[in-house]
Amino acid sequence: MNPTPLDSFLNHQAQTGMQCGNYSIDVPELKEGEQYRFHFDATACVGCHCCEAACNELQNNPSDVKWRRVGEMEGGEFPNVLQFFNSMSCNHCLDPECLRGCPTNSYVKFEDSGIVWHDDDTCIGCQYCTWNCPYEVPVMNYDRGIVTKCDMCHDKLAVGETPACVQACPAGAIEIEVVHKEEWIKYGMEKEGIAPHLPDVEITKPTTRYTLPENMPELRPADERLLKPAHAELPLVFMTILTQVSLGAFLALFLGQLLFSLGFNLPEPTVAMAIMAFIPSAIGLALSALHLGRPILAMTAMKNWRTSWLSREAIALGAYTGLATMVAGMYFLEIKGFLLLLVMTITLVMGIYGIYAQSMIYRVRARPAWDRTSTTKRFFGSGYVGFLLISLLLLISNGKDGAMVLLAIALLSGMAQVLIIYEEVMFYRHLDKEGSLYYQLNRTRVLLKEHFGQIKKFRLYSLAIFALGLPLLAILFTASGLIGLAIATLVVATVGALVSELAGRYLFYRTVVPLGLAGNFFAGNQRG
Repeated sequence: MNPTPLDSFLNHQAQTGMQCGNYSIDVPELKEGEQYRFHFDATACVGCHCCEAACNELQNNPSDVKWRRVGEMEGGEFPNVLQFFNSMSCNHCLDPECLRGCPTNSYVKFEDSGIVWHDDDTCIGCQYCTWNCPYEVPVMNYDRGIVTKCDMCHDKLAVGETPACVQACPAGAIEIEVVHKEEWIKYGMEKEGIAPHLPDVEITKPTTRYTLPENMPELRPADERLLKPAHAELPLVFMTILTQVSLGAFLALFLGQLLFSLGFNLPEPTVAMAIMAFIPSAIGLALSALHLGRPILAMTAMKNWRTSWLSREAIALGAYTGLATMVAGMYFLEIKGFLLLLVMTITLVMGIYGIYAQSMIYRVRARPAWDRTSTTKRFFGSGYVGFLLISLLLLISNGKDGAMVLLAIALLSGMAQVLIIYEEVMFYRHLDKEGSLYYQLNRTRVLLKEHFGQIKKFRLYSLAIFALGLPLLAILFTASGLIGLAIATLVVATVGALVSELAGRYLFYRTVVPLGLAGNFFAGNQRG
């Protein structure tokens, strides 16, 4: 009886010693300081995507959720051209950013095998790990409301079976190996852990080993002409802006109370102002739950305060909002003096730390457009809208002198925000073409210019009008005794400034370009 094609395939794999096509695997037992890793042979890969299909079939993932993806690059000049494929799943890094950033401690790095495993049951679907991972490995499963990722088929590996991707590869391009972690960092990672257009290995210290073609020409991602905006993240657009406006309003309230307590001839803040200071934050925090895949577990986001900036933000802003509510209650009960100033000081400190932690959520190396000091500056800069809000309430309550003081501060704060945004504009106009992050930053520049050009113009012009022009006009009206015109001007300025900041934050989310896997045509719902 003639052997079937399947028999021939399996016999070939057995004779050549390849792991693919086999249902069992002979991997050496792990010793002290070792872990498992993937080996990818780019000289063997034919770009068939069988590894993707096998992974999805075994894990029962929908078509838009890919735990293993194949990137495609090309280079050279005819007739000496090269088509290069990179099949990547989780790199089971030695220093995984997903684990450090996860607010719910849903990532575990197994000590015995080195596999980075995701605990689906505790995941809240915040998707922060999809921002932190420079390889965009974790992927949101919207059907389940959680993030999922490759676990190296650890249950199969534990009983000596090959992972699905290894088993399915017809060319034997994917294998499981053992690596000594310290030796890999010292001698191997910079030599064999690098492939074209991959992020800096120092970010997470990935363990995947690559076999690359010799004398490779300069390669470019095959999808470099394809550029799509990132997710809008609308709940986070509103949440971040509203909490920042709330902090600005509370700072204005605190300064007003402090100056009044020191004997300055200024009106004392009112309970209405105290209420308006915490309401934006309360609304913003409530809206943030809409971003989660499992909002019912939102409170568990505070779990990993030791390493996750998201946990720190949740704790600090939650405490800030609660304390700000207490301050409003103290105004209502007419509890004044030192105790009020003490509680307000503590509240302000918590709010400042909360917004700082909020900005640090986005200061991740995997997203170059966010990983800049200007992110922190502009997050605090949005607080000028809160000053406009409290100034408006002061004018309405006949607090002309106090409003003048706050309007002057609001004008200075608005000017600072204008300078921050101007610096951003100039940064993208003069990108360093030799820089290692030029590819991603230039794509952000293209998105700002070609995809969102009208919104960008609105952002720049509206910021100048509502942060500078109208507040200055309101000061002149107030000084001239034209309180009605000053109030009308401030209403327009406050609403316009809020809209301008929302537009800026919308651009912030939509124009970020992650590092990721080059040539990743079929990424499904990969957040990019």
